[in-house]
Amino acid sequence: MSTLEWGLQLVLLALLGAAIPFALRLERALREVRRDRAALDGSAQGLAEAARMAEAAMVRLRASAELAGRQVAERTAAAEPLREDLRYLVERAEALADRLEGLVRAGRPLAADAPRLPKAAPPGQAGLQSQAERDLLRAISLGAARVGR
Repeated sequence: MSTLEWGLQLVLLALLGAAIPFALRLERALREVRRDRAALDGSAQGLAEAARMAEAAMVRLRASAELAGRQVAERTAAAEPLREDLRYLVERAEALADRLEGLVRAGRPLAADAPRLPKAAPPGQAGLQSQAERDLLRAISLGAARVGR
């Protein structure tokens, strides 16, 4: 072999010797990348499992929300007639209260001018008056007594 060939082979040998540390570093870096990739794959699987669990929980939550919504709608529908009945009763009660108030106002001057009524009959004479009449007489006499104060 000629000197030129020997020189080129020595240069090639030096370059190969210089490339070995780079190859070793590259091999270590690739090993770390493979290890990190395995960890990344494990993390991705964990993330996918967490996403599936969250989706299942969301489906259950949606189902329970729909059930609660239906129950509220049913109870609201059942309460609607009661609300209307109560509204009607309140309106009637207000009208009756207004009417009663007017009658009481009209009766106060008459009760003040009326002579004292005899007290209610003793229980032995209950046949002469009904209980309603006795109660009415008692209420009138009490009202007259209050006005006289």
